[in-house]
Amino acid sequence: MSDLTPQSETPTPTTDKITQAARETIYLCNFRVSVDGEWLCLRELNDISLTPDPEPAHEDPKDPIAIERLNLMNMAKLSIKGLIESALNLGRTLDSDYAPLQQFFVVMEHCLKHGLKTKKSFLGQNKSFWGALELVEKLTPEAGEITASVKDLPGLKTPLGRGRAWLRLALMQKKLSDYMKTIINRKDLLSEFYEPNALMMEEEGAVIAGLLVGLNVIDANLCMKGEDLDSQVGVIDFSMYLKDGGHSSKSAEGDGQITAILDQKNYVEELNRHLSASVNNLQAKVDALEKSNTKLTEELAVANNRIITLQEDVERVKEESSYQLESRKALRSDSAADGQALGETRKQLKEETLLRLDVEKELEVQIGMKQEMELSMKMLEKDICEKQDALVELRQQLEDLRAINQQLGHKSQSADASSKQKSEVIARLEEKINQMSGTVKQLENSEKHFVKQARNLNSTAGKLLQLQQ
Repeated sequence: MSDLTPQSETPTPTTDKITQAARETIYLCNFRVSVDGEWLCLRELNDISLTPDPEPAHEDPKDPIAIERLNLMNMAKLSIKGLIESALNLGRTLDSDYAPLQQFFVVMEHCLKHGLKTKKSFLGQNKSFWGALELVEKLTPEAGEITASVKDLPGLKTPLGRGRAWLRLALMQKKLSDYMKTIINRKDLLSEFYEPNALMMEEEGAVIAGLLVGLNVIDANLCMKGEDLDSQVGVIDFSMYLKDGGHSSKSAEGDGQITAILDQKNYVEELNRHLSASVNNLQAKVDALEKSNTKLTEELAVANNRIITLQEDVERVKEESSYQLESRKALRSDSAADGQALGETRKQLKEETLLRLDVEKELEVQIGMKQEMELSMKMLEKDICEKQDALVELRQQLEDLRAINQQLGHKSQSADASSKQKSEVIARLEEKINQMSGTVKQLENSEKHFVKQARNLNSTAGKLLQLQQ
């Protein structure tokens, strides 16, 4: 019986196996999604420690700004690690069309934008990290070559485009890590551009600057002539970091594998919902801009009609003035008895002249308003185009995530079927164990019966021997 007991125990994955599987593949299910304003946040779970970087003790774990910083740092780690591994496997110089390199620049742009102070201008509020990057030239004179090259590039019209070009040139020079460390060490200067709790002002910025050292092993040749860096949409493509969990099934069996697949499925569904909400918000903004555009068009038409009316009034005043001048000449030839009528005519002429000047001033004001409205219309059309591009990009990512969701659903169904088969096998084994246990009990009862009979026979034999003696 002691030999049958271990066979009835079902195998369970140990903590060492789970930890090893987690170290082999970092799944996005190890992150928690949160949305705050324009940020789509991923937070790494703390049940299995994969990174040696401790979270600062003074930060509140529920602080959304601290969660944003930690999420951006984790995304930077994934992006840098993936870029280095793929570049080394590729074994050649990287160009502008290389997808992991594009995603690295998008992640770095989000890191530099985190916690930027808003600057108000004539065209509205503006956030740009170009001002912070210009500090590198003051702190490191050799960086002046990059700044001068960025300013000389044709086609760059916005601070955002110049900042993107600066990052690409610094990566090609293999000085990006050195320049980032230089400005991070001068937080007294960065405080002019960033809030106190921004990523560049906290420890996460120093960690990212240290991670950038690894990019010195890759070579990049980026041609920025003809590339539209001003209007690119910086959206992180999370599908690049979704790994296929098939290879980890050898080390994590049973319930551990099913839990990992379900966690991935739940993450993709939640991310799908947030992207759908973002698409709806962008669509609402586009609709509001279209309504505003229609309203401005109507106001412009009203202003044009007003201008035409004012021009007609000016022509009428001119005709009346010419008529008054002719009347004045005719009155000069009259006698002195008509002097009073001449005075009234002069007074009326003066009033008409003042009215004409007022009409001309109002005409100039209306023309100025028309020009301002035309400028506003052009800016709104440009903004609508940018929003539509972002909407198309988000819809494409939504379709990709739906496809991934379907794949994970199929995997979950196959895992459930495998689990049912294992349960049936376990049930059959338990039934066999129960049968064998009954057999053993019967054998024990038979053994006891045989021992009892042997004792009776021994006692009978002893009595017979005594009678023979």
